Amino acid sequence: MLTRAPSPEGSRPPRPSPLSSHVGETDRLGYLDRFFKHRSKIERQPMNSASSASPDRSADQQEIPEKPGDSYVQSFARGLSVIRAFNAEHPEQTLTDVAAATGLTRAGARRILLTLQTLGYVEAEGRLFRLTPRILDLGFAYLTSMPFWNLAEPVMEELSQEVHESCSAAVLDRTEIVYVLRVPTHKIMTINLSIGSRLPAYCTSMGRVLLASLDDAALDETLGSSPLYAHTARTVTDVGELKKIIAQVRQQGWAIVDQELEGGLISISAPIRNRQGRVIAAMNISGNAQRTSAKQMVKTFLDPLQHAAAHVSSMVARRT
Repeated sequence: MLTRAPSPEGSRPPRPSPLSSHVGETDRLGYLDRFFKHRSKIERQPMNSASSASPDRSADQQEIPEKPGDSYVQSFARGLSVIRAFNAEHPEQTLTDVAAATGLTRAGARRILLTLQTLGYVEAEGRLFRLTPRILDLGFAYLTSMPFWNLAEPVMEELSQEVHESCSAAVLDRTEIVYVLRVPTHKIMTINLSIGSRLPAYCTSMGRVLLASLDDAALDETLGSSPLYAHTARTVTDVGELKKIIAQVRQQGWAIVDQELEGGLISISAPIRNRQGRVIAAMNISGNAQRTSAKQMVKTFLDPLQHAAAHVSSMVARRT
């Protein structure tokens, strides 16, 4: 059992699938973008879109909060907004581009870019600026700081080979899950995810496992802080119904989601815990509805998945 269930409330409007061909971008700058953009516009384009529209270039400045107090370092926040201005669609930018994307003056953007260049995080060629591989240190610092990251990968590889399906691990970041490990298969699927990809927590199996680890107040706050869109006809968007499902996940210790994020995608997940028993991540197995059913996935994959997650949890407990 994970914890006790909260009480029901309202519902939300429909929206297209958040998955797109851009989610699996493999170049370095696309990878970096997924680390530094809290709300990736790229990852929220419809599945059937042949080519995505350019993301809102003012998004970064909209996300920078008003100064909350004396402890807020505005210059540091501006520096991060400059880093986040670079992404898969805008890997190289002029000074004017960066200033427009961040809402900074040209003089302010120039000072930050030159500082980042001096530190080796940005390089310039003519009028164009781009991130350098050194920026990867910032993302990998987070990954390598997680106690389960290196421990889970070989276990997940064995699990994927055993069940012949993709296996992933994710952590919760407010209303979204962020992929931190992934072992894909060579089977053809419309979904193409990689480390750093973000998906909504409420309609994914790993998300529900992670949401089930929250207390009632935190769960209420999380479910109430962003719209719950219907990505498919099966997506549960009623908050009360979601809480009942999450309560069941807490009780049974695992979650399964049947084509709520994308038609044809079924996934089953189990928690990874630390030494104190706190859920720190979730591990899943993903399958295609054309090859299997939710009932068959529970019957076939639940035991090996729970065994693998428990194995990683025990290694984390010994390490920490």
